[in-house]
Amino acid sequence: MRRFALIGHRAMSQGKLPLNDMAGGAGRMDVLVRALMAAMLTSHGLRHDTEVVLHLMGGPGPSRRIKFVGSLLKGVHAEERAVAGHIGKVLKLPIPARGQWVERSSGIFDGGGDINHTLAEWSETTIVCLEANAPRLWMQGEAIPSKSQPLSNYSGAHGDFSITGLDIGFVVSDDKPLPEDIPTEKMLKRSVGDLWLQGHMAIGICHFLLDEGVQLNLVQS
Repeated sequence: MRRFALIGHRAMSQGKLPLNDMAGGAGRMDVLVRALMAAMLTSHGLRHDTEVVLHLMGGPGPSRRIKFVGSLLKGVHAEERAVAGHIGKVLKLPIPARGQWVERSSGIFDGGGDINHTLAEWSETTIVCLEANAPRLWMQGEAIPSKSQPLSNYSGAHGDFSITGLDIGFVVSDDKPLPEDIPTEKMLKRSVGDLWLQGHMAIGICHFLLDEGVQLNLVQS
């Protein structure tokens, strides 16, 4: 399973989502939408072995999480306003209790809580925090395989997929640092290069490495 925790420190957590002002009035929701699309979508379909949790921390009210589960998802297409529309429908509803998930539509779950709740749910997952000033995500000297050897795979039909392989989660923040109360000792800090890439580009690189089967640097130093 591939998991992505996307943190939006300013992203609105409830109310009417302004589709014409996602960069301003919605608290840079446009950044999260692009990252969500990079994580969930291929050119002509969905990644059924992927889950994405949006962390909306900008208020009003408590923080909110929205989870997209690829193996259950329906009706999500590669168009930013359409994807934002799915988020907007959730934001109009009351925020569930912290740690509780409520399915709002096929594969889209709504919950209260923050990144610490997500990390607790990922207790059996190898967790990587993407950070430019960190060791590389891939092993030194590792070559790209001549034939794709995906590190995770899926088989089955919608709603009944079997997912095998590496269980890995990536934490991707916006332009602000992670909250200080995150237990960073439970995460590996890794980079995909020296430059601070935009989140959706970094996610694309992570998928590429996993799709091709490049050996990852997941040993705690």
